[in-house]
Amino acid sequence: MSLNGEERKQTILNLLHQQGKVRTPELVAQLDVSSETVRRYLEELEVENKLKRVYGGAVKVHFDPAETPYFKRETVHAEEKKRIGRLAASLVQDKDVIVLDDGTTALQMIEFLLEKKGITVLVCSVPALTLLIDYKNKGMFSGDIVFIGGRIHAAQHRVSGAVAQHFMTSFHVDKAFIVADGIQIDKGITSYEDERGLLSRTFLKQAHQTVVLADHSTIGSNHFCKIADWSEVDIIISDSEPPSEWRVKLAEQDVHWNVAK
Repeated sequence: MSLNGEERKQTILNLLHQQGKVRTPELVAQLDVSSETVRRYLEELEVENKLKRVYGGAVKVHFDPAETPYFKRETVHAEEKKRIGRLAASLVQDKDVIVLDDGTTALQMIEFLLEKKGITVLVCSVPALTLLIDYKNKGMFSGDIVFIGGRIHAAQHRVSGAVAQHFMTSFHVDKAFIVADGIQIDKGITSYEDERGLLSRTFLKQAHQTVVLADHSTIGSNHFCKIADWSEVDIIISDSEPPSEWRVKLAEQDVHWNVAK
């Protein structure tokens, strides 16, 4: 079996989803790696809250872990998120109207938007708003900024809720950049929290094109609120290739998976 580490971990998660538990000796045989390598994969997946290790293997996590507060998320997979942000920003054309979802991955796009001419950026994230205002006041950003009004989620430094959803229905955008908390081939794009997820869903409904930003830690995860089916997604930007067993369905749904390098 010629697989990279991320593909092997995805195989573990797929088996876990089907069986509810996995055993180390079975994984050693199926993945054709050492028991030490399997234990390392299980440790990494446990750190990402995707399984719980037990003696001799691992079991499914039977709860939806709470979303990490915003300023702790800033430092997690920071380099990968920057590469994703750079590639995502390259899709923005002069004079585009875009909406940036909440999240530290979307925030990484902003420095790469500074040279775009005549764009309008809608944001629901307070740090994104602050950064855009700072660049605007320094003469480094010439576009327009629209802050989406609504209920403030203090721990996550974002706006969400029914008021924000209603506000967004007044706008049509060329591109929506949606941040995934989890993506699974049979579950689609999901979010930890319902109000944030429903606002993200409103973004894509109001957009001509939907681009999902997903670092490797989200691949194989499934969370509380569904944002989108694969049929509603145009482009995925990740720092990792998709699991090999996903490729057929992605092609069937005409989803273009781009790897940020």
